[in-house]
Amino acid sequence: MANIKSAKKRIKTNNKARMNNKVKKTNLKSSIKNVEMAIEATDKVKATELLSVASKKLDSAVTSGIVHKNYTARQKSRLSKQINAL
Repeated sequence: MANIKSAKKRIKTNNKARMNNKVKKTNLKSSIKNVEMAIEATDKVKATELLSVASKKLDSAVTSGIVHKNYTARQKSRLSKQINAL
């Protein structure tokens, strides 16, 4: 355990940031799964709507530094390719 006051504060703030990032990443993965389930159900309209929601979450995750920009690009490309194949 840290003895210095500033180190203790860093531990607290790092834990808060870690928990926030964990929540955002979980929501991101859930939205991607929702798109995939709509694709499996061959519901192109719903999948397209869910893709726009997932794209917004992916973009915000990149700006927050939660995921890498290439991960976002790959997921958007993969999902849109699957939707267009419907």
